[in-house]
Amino acid sequence: MSTTQSERLRGLLEPLVSSKDLDLEEVTVTPAGKRRVLSVVVDADGGVHLDTCAELSREISEKLDETDAMGSGEYVLEVTSPGADRPLTQHRHYVRAVGRLVKFQLTPEAGPGELVARILKVDEEGLDLEVPGVKGRKATARRIAFADIAKARVEIEFNRKNKNEEEA
Repeated sequence: MSTTQSERLRGLLEPLVSSKDLDLEEVTVTPAGKRRVLSVVVDADGGVHLDTCAELSREISEKLDETDAMGSGEYVLEVTSPGADRPLTQHRHYVRAVGRLVKFQLTPEAGPGELVARILKVDEEGLDLEVPGVKGRKATARRIAFADIAKARVEIEFNRKNKNEEEA
């Protein structure tokens, strides 16, 4: 049974990432000229601080040097958190996006193809959403099952009120 370099690296790095109470979201190795770029994407419920990424980067670098997992060629190591508009692919991603506006691509069985709504609640079967009203209409509630979601991505909101402003 053959494993890819990314899978081997994931197995090597997962314990380091987990020891920091982080989730290892993605490990990729891509060519960049004569070098390669090893990108390690981590996340946590409260987000990931820059200092945590820097500390983890040093530890990963040491581990890679000890094991020679990247071979003898040159590489650049990037340790980062997912972007603000990251795709939602796992249950924990939806939980972390509660309160955020999300653009959903629905499966053909679920009805019309696209939906933009705010996640209010997540459980094991699906999501409770608030669909914003259009042209002065009130927002409406909607429930969708995970099985009805083909793709989902957080929408960036530049003028979103924070919870303190909404309560005032």
